[in-house]
Amino acid sequence: MAENMSLAIDPRSGFCRSNSTFYSKRKPIPLPKNHSLDVTTFISARAHHGKVAFIDAATGRHLTFSELWRAVDSVATCLSDMGIRKGHVVLLLSPNSIFFPIVCLSVMSLGAIITTTNPLNTANEIGKQVADSKPVLAFTIPQLLPKLAGSTIPIVLLEDHLSSQAGEAKIVTTLHQMMKREPSGSRVRDRVNQDDTATLLYSSGTTGASKGVVSSHRNLIAMVQTVINRFSIEVGEKFICTVPMFHIYGLVAFATGLLASGSTVIVLSKFEMHDMLSTIEKYRATYLPLVPPILVAMVNAADQIRKKYDLSSLHSALSGGAPLSKEVIEGFLEKYPNVKILQGYGLTESTGIGASTDSLEESRKYGTAGMLSPSMEAKVVDPDSGKALNVNQTGELRLRGPSVMKGYFSNPEATTSTLDSDGWLRTGDLCYIDEDGFIFIVDRLKELIKYKGYQVPPAELEALLLSHPEILDAAVIPFPDREVGQFPMAYVVRKPGSNLSETGVMDFVGRQVAPYKRIRKVAFVASIPKNPSGKILRKDLIKLATSKL
Repeated sequence: MAENMSLAIDPRSGFCRSNSTFYSKRKPIPLPKNHSLDVTTFISARAHHGKVAFIDAATGRHLTFSELWRAVDSVATCLSDMGIRKGHVVLLLSPNSIFFPIVCLSVMSLGAIITTTNPLNTANEIGKQVADSKPVLAFTIPQLLPKLAGSTIPIVLLEDHLSSQAGEAKIVTTLHQMMKREPSGSRVRDRVNQDDTATLLYSSGTTGASKGVVSSHRNLIAMVQTVINRFSIEVGEKFICTVPMFHIYGLVAFATGLLASGSTVIVLSKFEMHDMLSTIEKYRATYLPLVPPILVAMVNAADQIRKKYDLSSLHSALSGGAPLSKEVIEGFLEKYPNVKILQGYGLTESTGIGASTDSLEESRKYGTAGMLSPSMEAKVVDPDSGKALNVNQTGELRLRGPSVMKGYFSNPEATTSTLDSDGWLRTGDLCYIDEDGFIFIVDRLKELIKYKGYQVPPAELEALLLSHPEILDAAVIPFPDREVGQFPMAYVVRKPGSNLSETGVMDFVGRQVAPYKRIRKVAFVASIPKNPSGKILRKDLIKLATSKL
């Protein structure tokens, strides 16, 4: 913040006229000065009075902090013996579990890089990520082995029982065997610096195909500091983990970051409303992170829920993925008067950090994504002229701060088009920042479809549709939906003589993609509108689709 002292910053909006930059109004986060530091060491060195780190909601198994750090040490020792070194990539393919964090923390402590993937993805989608990131080792569960079929990567199983799924897989050991190992102080450890890569998470980025987001130990440490300073966490806080741990927010907050505060994280392996509510009651959870559709469902079914479950321990609901409307916020507060709603906005490219509302009063600025996170700077730029704009003017949001990624993995073109030489990240979101420093996202410059918080790149589905022998041309757009946010809708041009049906199109795509990418509505047209350079005019198709609503 020191360099900001000489600038004339408007204390109300955080805007500085001389360089057209918005500065965060939050207290800056302290970042460690020590250059040779990895995120695992940083988290484990934080003093707190917590006892239990993780609870498995399904089995009731507890993992205390001392058991957790011993396990991390043992697994890191084994990985080191297996020849895992700094810069090696390790793939983790698993639903949420109390063992997920052990793998992440062990891998990162050696300076090796963790890459995660959605268990719902198909073998083909996972194969692309494997081909791109070239992992030297994979951790998975027996049920997901078929998704790694055809790859020659050595595999560590997260569970002890081997099933008939093993097939040709090259299984080297199990996590439980590794955890039994005596940790060795003398293991080979490369020196890890804050600038070294810690995670490689795949995001659809600001355009089409999936790209690996390279985040450094410094990025993760900044995220951990932000999360912990955001919730002034008391001893005994219990967070329910409904968020997928393979996702940036789940990985950095729930699988790793919250450990630094001594909080307990209660892990649900998959989201199911009844399980979530009975877990809150059983373990007296205090914080509930969720996405807007779950919040809406809780409002709609509030009377039955309150009759059936005791949620009196809950004091905060954390929502992310999309801003909440006034109706949803007020509906929730009316039904659950003792729970305050906090919202967050971030991208994989900014390690899940960007803006947040940190009190109920802030959340009542309806429709806001929040105020800039600590140590984060923003510019609002006119997408056509590139000119930086003022308060209450709409343009593309650009972010700069300690949690902004290093770039996209082995993809210099994508990196240069998203991250400029001064460290500004183009978010692809159109927004304005008001006179009080609140960000309002008005639209996506990007064309990503956000289905229940999952990203669906239209370009990927279009390529699939064009591979169908009876399809001449196709375009995919986001179709608005109250329950899921948006779902993929396809406009299809059939080849002459074809009588391909809507279900035919949906089934063809459905067989080849993860469930959240399925096309859920089809319209047949004579041609797809395009601009002179051949780019699909999605805006026109969106207008056409929604004009009938």
